Amino acid sequence: MDKAVNGEGGVQDGVIGRAATQVPAGKAGKLARPRPQPQNFQMRIDRNGTWYYQGSPINRKELVCLFASVLRREADGSYWLETPVERGRIEVEDAPFVAVEMCWKDCDCGDGSPRQCLSFRTNLDEIVTANAEHPIRVHLCPRTREPRPYVTIRPGLEAKINRAVFYELVALGQTEMVDGREMLGVWSEGVFFPIDEVRSLEAAAE
Repeated sequence: MDKAVNGEGGVQDGVIGRAATQVPAGKAGKLARPRPQPQNFQMRIDRNGTWYYQGSPINRKELVCLFASVLRREADGSYWLETPVERGRIEVEDAPFVAVEMCWKDCDCGDGSPRQCLSFRTNLDEIVTANAEHPIRVHLCPRTREPRPYVTIRPGLEAKINRAVFYELVALGQTEMVDGREMLGVWSEGVFFPIDEVRSLEAAAE
């Protein structure tokens, strides 16, 4: 426990320690500040969404939320913590966030017609509604077709949907034809998100 506490002190003081003073996005461009040189932060996020610094878990949620606010993903898939003054790559085993709760309701999405909307809460209490900007994606293992579902939280950053929430999602599933195939999926804000092909699900159930 002491190791974890000491680690949190070090990460707060020395790694992105000035994150709280970062320049607002609207003003950063006016300063024309050169991009910081990369550093080694010795941080990782495991597949359960737990953050580690030098091998010790960061147990303070407020600190994790602070780091998550400056998390970015590059075009090559790498993850970085970046402020106007510090920048360093971190390891992410699966997805940086975990969707731990889902709520659904029929709401007016702007066209006057009630439509199903699915909202997700992450392990860091960030809430997003699945739509065209925050799509649901289900990766299927090519050998077993075991699903790994995700929802986009911010551009390039996803939350893995945990098993209990995924079961709730499947319970709301409907079938639609997509590119000539009958697919089981869910609707949210007028967008259909496929989960798997119906015939594959039927074959797995036999």
